[in-house]
Amino acid sequence: MTAGDNSPKPGSVAKSPVKSANAKTARRRSREFALQALYAWQMAHGSPREIVEQVRGYEGYERANAELAETILRGVTERSAELEALIAPFLDRSFASLSPVERAILYIGTFELCTQHQTPFKVIVNEAIELGKSFGGTDGHKFVNGVLEKLSASLRPAEFQRARGGAPQPAEPHR
Repeated sequence: MTAGDNSPKPGSVAKSPVKSANAKTARRRSREFALQALYAWQMAHGSPREIVEQVRGYEGYERANAELAETILRGVTERSAELEALIAPFLDRSFASLSPVERAILYIGTFELCTQHQTPFKVIVNEAIELGKSFGGTDGHKFVNGVLEKLSASLRPAEFQRARGGAPQPAEPHR
């Protein structure tokens, strides 16, 4: 192989830099574990410490980004009222009437939009959609997408505007 030539040597196998569709990143696993733990938290109302300790015992947790999972869990459980207040204006029904899975996904997405500024809003929204497809109801991911898109426009207007390539369009809460 010569400098600048990326072709494989004869007889070698080219390695693809693209992960298989089934490969999950440690960050995706973290969000999945956070979702499962937040579902349990909504049912049992345990303390943040209890929830974190519980998730550490989940099978496969060692392959997750523990720091992200635990940051999400502590943040959501400690700030749930604040997060709910941010989410509620963009809902077409009461927060309490959402399924526990939809609530958990919206909590995670909203928490990340508020605190994980190094993560682009599009990534946060897409990860929430994937959680909705894997764990939610039939069209729950579409609902989550709509709510988090509106929240993104509200919480990260400059980033949202740059991504959309136009003038800012502030999201209007449901009345």
